[in-house]
Amino acid sequence: MPLIRTWPVRGALAGTAGTTAMTLGYAAIRTLRGGARTPLDYDDSLVPGEIVAKLLRLRNPGQAVEKDLGEGLRWSYGPAFGLLHVGLRSKLDEPLASAIFGATLMSATLSLFPLLGHTPPPWRWGPKALATSVVTHVAYVATAAVVDDRLSTPPPPRTALSDAEV
Repeated sequence: MPLIRTWPVRGALAGTAGTTAMTLGYAAIRTLRGGARTPLDYDDSLVPGEIVAKLLRLRNPGQAVEKDLGEGLRWSYGPAFGLLHVGLRSKLDEPLASAIFGATLMSATLSLFPLLGHTPPPWRWGPKALATSVVTHVAYVATAAVVDDRLSTPPPPRTALSDAEV
């Protein structure tokens, strides 16, 4: 991958990759659970869209709109959170930067859903929902960290092939 010196671009790309990994994680978990159609956790439910609808003061938007608002929220805050990883990485080495990054994301998830989405507190979430939340956020954090690292590390210099390598 090329070296990207512009930190906001690198952060947005890392966050987008993380969001993609999180989305694929949900698809994989859904497959492992026999194609479950019910929400796997609160991030996977209508709650994010309900929160956005409430903040936008939309009255009775309907489930389809809430689903779209939730997807829009995920695909906007996911890339934005990638900026946080780049900032942490500029001050801290790995894996500490990613550990703090992941703890921040999980803290936000576990506190904002009960506060803004009126979900139960996390200690009342079912074990499958809590496990899904942790696994999908780990996928996001790990992917964002790897992409940030790849985009911020210069590629090794090219060398001419010797006769022995040809």
